[in-house]
Amino acid sequence: MDPESRFKKWEYPQIEEGKPTRYNWVVQNKDKLDLGYKTDIGAFTYINALHGVFIADFVQIGSHCSIYSISTIDDKKGQVNLQKNCKIGSHSVVMPGVTVGENSVIAAFSFVNRDVPANVVAGGVPAKIIKELDE
Repeated sequence: MDPESRFKKWEYPQIEEGKPTRYNWVVQNKDKLDLGYKTDIGAFTYINALHGVFIADFVQIGSHCSIYSISTIDDKKGQVNLQKNCKIGSHSVVMPGVTVGENSVIAAFSFVNRDVPANVVAGGVPAKIIKELDE
């Protein structure tokens, strides 16, 4: 589906610190979230933006995803960058410092702990490139 028609009535969501949006996703450290135009974030997704989360235009994030700019388990921290038109499948986890490239697709239930280049499909635990996409 063409992103322009899919998001015809899109409005920037109201985001309150640590509270569910009207679409039932939550952001901690909302002042460090840079949310692009016509994004789609699924219900029950959690975003911790302490060290920055950049979500570009037309990004889609499935339900029940977790996006972390900090990990207390292994003390990693760093900005997460989801580039234009990338898609993150339901129940996936994106770890600190990771960039998902433009137009890339992350399969559902994936654990993304390293950068994913543009125009690929990646998935698994940990996520690996499955195939390249036509630009």
